[in-house]
Amino acid sequence: MNAGRQTVVAAAMTCLVSAGTGATFAFAQTAGTRDLIALKAMAPHSITTSSVGAASHALNRSEMVGPVTMQDRILPNVSSQQDWPSPVNDQEHRLFTLVDVLEYRPSTAKRESTSDYRWDIEGWYGGDYNRLWFKSEGQRDTAFKADYDVDFQLLYGRFLRKYYDIQVGGRVETQSFRGANVTRGQTVIGIEGVVPYNYDFEAALFIDLDGKVSGRLSLTKDFLLTQRLILQGRFETNAAAQRVERFTTGSGLNNLEFGIRLRYEIRREFAPYIGFSLDRSFGETATLVRQEGGDPRQIRFVTGLRIWF
Repeated sequence: MNAGRQTVVAAAMTCLVSAGTGATFAFAQTAGTRDLIALKAMAPHSITTSSVGAASHALNRSEMVGPVTMQDRILPNVSSQQDWPSPVNDQEHRLFTLVDVLEYRPSTAKRESTSDYRWDIEGWYGGDYNRLWFKSEGQRDTAFKADYDVDFQLLYGRFLRKYYDIQVGGRVETQSFRGANVTRGQTVIGIEGVVPYNYDFEAALFIDLDGKVSGRLSLTKDFLLTQRLILQGRFETNAAAQRVERFTTGSGLNNLEFGIRLRYEIRREFAPYIGFSLDRSFGETATLVRQEGGDPRQIRFVTGLRIWF
């Protein structure tokens, strides 16, 4: 007799004893209701219909549950699966921040300006479907000799499909040029995700309060040379539908930027890198840059850190 049936038969014996029988029981190793038949035959006057029903219920339950396992002995009072929590907590909220670019760019011999620095930071707080995104990008001593050029975005992101998030929100861009500051607010409509061949991409449309439209597209891809030595390619382009001279922006294609960065991941979250970037302005934007005394073509050596947490 297996352990499960021994337990159930013991329960049946308890029912019979409580009914007042003093008979001695002997059980054959049989299955089903034959155990109950044997019980009733040995003590016919002591076993009531209710006691047989209780024992039958116990035996029938044993047929459904099966033998007692080691888990039953360790956790005898575990509730039914209906009361168990979901095996995956997809409602948990998390915070993630990626400092993708935090770099120093020394001045070149042909430039009279000082060295500059640049950053590109983004992050989010939320779950798998709804997130609050924050982004900031900026640099000092740009091609048109601005003291700094900074933008900050606050966006609502919604999971769209397997690899994509659609984002809407606001953007504030500020430039300081020779002590004069200019600022504008814009509405942002964008999408971010991973396209085939593992390219991380970000596309955004910006609309300011005057109805002027501009856009940005960026792509990055990591090439693993070893498990810790990684070569990253980075591409970014900006375009505008209208001319905005106070931000040194012409209509059409504004610029193309291409960069290569080689990083070594001391830890996955912390990686110093070196590389170079090439930034070239085009069309009306290049003309405005020259009028401001800047160089529409820049090649810069970079060194910096990539951090995430």
